[in-house]
Amino acid sequence: MCQLVESLKLKDGILQNLEYHQNRMNRSMNELFPDAEKIELVKAITIPENCKSGIYKVRVVYRSEIEKIEIEPYVFRTIQSLKVVHHEQIDYHLKYTNRQVLQELFAQRGLCDDIIIIKYGFVTDSFAANLLFFDGEKWFTPTTPLLMGTKRQLLIERGIISEKEIREEDIRSYQKVGLINALIDFQEMPVIAVEKVCL
Repeated sequence: MCQLVESLKLKDGILQNLEYHQNRMNRSMNELFPDAEKIELVKAITIPENCKSGIYKVRVVYRSEIEKIEIEPYVFRTIQSLKVVHHEQIDYHLKYTNRQVLQELFAQRGLCDDIIIIKYGFVTDSFAANLLFFDGEKWFTPTTPLLMGTKRQLLIERGIISEKEIREEDIRSYQKVGLINALIDFQEMPVIAVEKVCL
């Protein structure tokens, strides 16, 4: 069975949104390994002294138990344009280490920096982030993401963004597109003018 992964943000020695990552890990374990002993991330992750200042990506690879933990400096990718791509069978509701289908779709981006994946006409996610759409007043996130992101859930619960059904033909009705994930906060996310979306 494929390995699963949780990617957490470590900022100045503090793990961010730990509760949301723990909840997602619990859901994944309950689906795939219902008889396995619960993994407690707060106990499993030891933060080295040299990683207590700055921003790091903590990558926890697991199946029925943790198999590997990696901590490395996080580098923000520059994203200024998006290419719409299509895949009807893609399923990434669990965060697997195997991202082959996503990588194949990312390879279709041409001269663009990232992708918007469409499934059965509905907007889902980018290559490694949940998508947000700005209509001039509010930010919305599609009701049809491939993966229920931890940052996405946090922003919904705080009322900063709202869920909305967004189809491919709706993209041009928005002004901007933002990308968020566990490592990218709302305040620092890449924001792309909708004119920079290649349909």
